[in-house]
Amino acid sequence: MVNATDKNVDAVLKGDSRSTSQSLAGKVVLITGANTGIGRVTATDLALQGAHVFLACRSHDKTQPVLDDIARRSGGQARAEFLPLDLGDLTSVRQCAATFLARDLPLHLLVNNAGLAGQKGLTPSGFELMFGVCHVGHFLLTQLLLERLKASAPARIVVVASRAHRHAKSFDIEAVQRPTSSFGGLREYGEAKLANILFASELARRLAGTGVTTYSLHPGVVASDVWRALPWPIAPLIKRFMLTPVQGAATSLYCATSPACAAESGLYYDECRVARPSFLARDTALAEGLWQASERWVQA
Repeated sequence: MVNATDKNVDAVLKGDSRSTSQSLAGKVVLITGANTGIGRVTATDLALQGAHVFLACRSHDKTQPVLDDIARRSGGQARAEFLPLDLGDLTSVRQCAATFLARDLPLHLLVNNAGLAGQKGLTPSGFELMFGVCHVGHFLLTQLLLERLKASAPARIVVVASRAHRHAKSFDIEAVQRPTSSFGGLREYGEAKLANILFASELARRLAGTGVTTYSLHPGVVASDVWRALPWPIAPLIKRFMLTPVQGAATSLYCATSPACAAESGLYYDECRVARPSFLARDTALAEGLWQASERWVQA
C-alpha cells in the first residue's frame, strides 16, 4: 500500500521535507514515546511539516539524538522540544502536563504513542506495568490537556493501540492493579491495547460537538523498542517478520493529519483505513465502566 503518508515518511528519512504533502505551520503537537520507533518517525515527519512538536519521553539523553536529527534535516528551522514524562508515574504525568500548559500554547494534536510489551511488574503508581503505561498514564495526560485541546479546536487525539487487543477475551478491571501474571505478559498487553481503543471511542462520545476528534489504530507489528523486554531468542526471531518503524508510522500520520478522516471520530484504523475492532472493543458499557474506573484511579 503506497499513499501520500508513506511518501511523507520516506521523504523524512531521505531528509527532503519539501516532499511532504502539506504544511503544519502554526500547529502544536505533543507526542509521547517519541524518542524511538514509530514515535520518532511520527515526530520527525510532523516537525518537518512545520509543526511545533513536543517529544514527551522519559530520557532527555535518549531524546536528544532525535532533536539533533530533526534540526539537521530541517536546516535548524524545525521546532522540536523535549518534555520529561514517565507514564508509569502519575506525578510525572501531572508535571509534564503542567510544564506544557505553562507555555500558554495551543494544542492541536496529542499523539498517545508510547507503549511497552513483555515487561512485568507494577508501575510506580501501582498498576500492572503495561496497563499503567499504555492506558492509565495516557488517560491522565489526556484529561489534563483536554481543555487546551478544546480551546485549540479543530484538534485531534490519536491513540496508538494494536491488533493484539483481539487477544483479550475478557477484561477484569480489578486485575489491573495486580502485577503481570501471564507468560511474557502478552495477555496483559492485549488488555492494555483493548483499553486504548475503549478509551478513544468513549472519549469521542464525550467530545462530540467540541471540534476535537479521536482515533485509535493498529500500526502494524513493528520492529521497535516496544518489544525490548521479550526474552532471547523470541525478540530477534519475531522482529524478522515485522514492519519497519517507517512503515508502522503511516497510520499514525494518516490519523494525525489526513483531511480524509477530519470529520471522523472514535473509529479504529488499520493500514490507513477504518477497520472493525473486536467485539469487546465495541462494548460501550465496558468503555464507560473503564472510563469511570480510570477517573477514580487518577484522582489526586
